[in-house]
Amino acid sequence: MSRTVTQYKEEKSVSISGVCRLLGVSRQKYYRQQWSISKSRERATEVVEMVREVRLEMPRIGTRKLYHMLHLPLREKKVGRDRLFAILRANHLLIQPARSYHRTTNSYHRFRKHKNLIENMVVSRPEEVWVSDITYIGNRNGHMYLSLITDAYSKKIMGYDLSDSLETQGPLNALKMANRNRLYKDVPLIHHSDRGIQYCSNAYQKLLKRYRITPSMTESYDPYANAVAERVNGILKQEFLLEELNLPSQHMKQAVKDAICKYNRLRPHFSCGYNTPEYMHHQNRVKIKTYKKKQIIKAGLDNLFEK
Repeated sequence: MSRTVTQYKEEKSVSISGVCRLLGVSRQKYYRQQWSISKSRERATEVVEMVREVRLEMPRIGTRKLYHMLHLPLREKKVGRDRLFAILRANHLLIQPARSYHRTTNSYHRFRKHKNLIENMVVSRPEEVWVSDITYIGNRNGHMYLSLITDAYSKKIMGYDLSDSLETQGPLNALKMANRNRLYKDVPLIHHSDRGIQYCSNAYQKLLKRYRITPSMTESYDPYANAVAERVNGILKQEFLLEELNLPSQHMKQAVKDAICKYNRLRPHFSCGYNTPEYMHHQNRVKIKTYKKKQIIKAGLDNLFEK
């Protein structure tokens, strides 16, 4: 048997030598190339495993954010951002975001509507502006409504509530939670929302007044008018797959709690210099990138190739 193996190796060596002569390449160069290919495949396999480990927590996080989160181990493997894109593309692991807008706002009501106080405002610290919105999660046959309050500077979700209706109690519960989580209660705070009946209601406005929070509202039906809230909605539903879940109420609430915890503590934000919301909320030195309509449209085009 050993003789057969030896003969095979000799025949293979002769065959390789013949191919090298035919191509005008030395055997040493051929073996170096084969070694390089083998190392590249090994490195790609290790990178894919790292990416899959992160995506166990955040299933649809984009490649740019993955590169930021894995920067040190990728640098040790001499994998740059372009190489990371190439590896994920070859393994069909690039994310193609699905964008959709579903209106949950009823602004045809008798309650007072407030002016937009943040239209040209540059937010420079945590708890300067909160943005609120209601979105649905789950499939169309059994969806629930998620009320969110997000800090416009840090992008941290300050309060939330999940309910099976669009009644005012959901946003009220989210506001109460957000107020409990405030760190800077002695500085002015603006609460920005759409003109939905939940936010204009007497009960909601009374609670804002009690907490000494100034109300502000969009003055159009353009979803970009409350862009921070819309962006956070999309992250939770698309990256954390909340839009696809079909779970009983109690399990859905736990899934939302886990997703928001990971969002606040683990997920880096491009607009925050790739810092997490939790980190951003405890400082005010980092200057944020603002959500402007043109930027969002451009991001949408970029996402055709992968965010």
